Amino acid sequence: MKLTQIITGSLFAAALAVTGGVASAQVKIALDSPPDLEGSGSYVWAHTFSTYLNDNGMAAEEFQRGALGGDDELFDQVSQGLLEVSMSPLNIVGSIDKLIYGLRLPYFFKDMAEVDRALNEGGMLERINAATTPEGVRVLAVNTVGQASGIFNTKKPVQSVADMAGLRMRALDESQIELYEAWGAAGTIVSWAEVPNALQTGVADGYLNPAFVPLLFGHTDFIKHFTDAAISPSLRITIVSEDWYQGLSDADRATVDAAAAAATQANRDWLKTQDAVLGKLEQAGVTVVKLDEAARQEFRAASAPAYESGLLTQDQIAAWEAAKAD
Repeated sequence: MKLTQIITGSLFAAALAVTGGVASAQVKIALDSPPDLEGSGSYVWAHTFSTYLNDNGMAAEEFQRGALGGDDELFDQVSQGLLEVSMSPLNIVGSIDKLIYGLRLPYFFKDMAEVDRALNEGGMLERINAATTPEGVRVLAVNTVGQASGIFNTKKPVQSVADMAGLRMRALDESQIELYEAWGAAGTIVSWAEVPNALQTGVADGYLNPAFVPLLFGHTDFIKHFTDAAISPSLRITIVSEDWYQGLSDADRATVDAAAAAATQANRDWLKTQDAVLGKLEQAGVTVVKLDEAARQEFRAASAPAYESGLLTQDQIAAWEAAKAD
């Protein structure tokens, strides 16, 4: 555990002690995006969840992105029972078990309906939680944050795999660097907070994200090109403290589960409104390339090494394949 995580957790616990534990009776929800119900699917989920809880007798409060710490600190607080709910990236629980990385396989899922089928009817969410809950963290929901991810960059239109040459892309982790290299580009790991500076100084030339991201985070001054490559679902997760969740009364736990179901439905309904985003990008000065089927197949074929990288075992990939087919 990092020293900063220990300090953050200790200060958070001390704050609760100073307030006489009053805050502990409130469900704290750490946001991961601006509170924008039109532009952020993650916030749609969080706000629907908090509203449902408040309307049904469970006090809940939303905390702005960064107010309670970064992703690592929030994960630490959730695992220790200091924070009830955090909107978080997939890889935060990948540190416990890599099964969740199946949701990031390029060109694996056709749409969100297939993702939901694998998670729910196919039992993959239950399997993910079998590994994470003993560590104090429950994945309560998987949230779409926009249309399937595409390729943004500051330099040139990308119409084929060959056009990736010469680009240095911001990466989440080593596995994403491997994907960029398979496409003929380079990758460099950059925290999200440092992305604007990296793009403006040339440390990175672009990133993979759903179409709304530069609009929501104000990047259209330097991001000038988007390729609608539909690489993989654009997903985040809601994690909750397992100690908190199991410590709820049966009635309160049922309320939390119902709130999560309502939030997930609102999140999926929001996704259906996002077709207009490409036009908004163009209005903001970003050129949009829509891949033809031949180019899409080329990207899909070039992505094959991602299935053999060792991030997931072949048995895990097979489990996801079977789950989405159920």
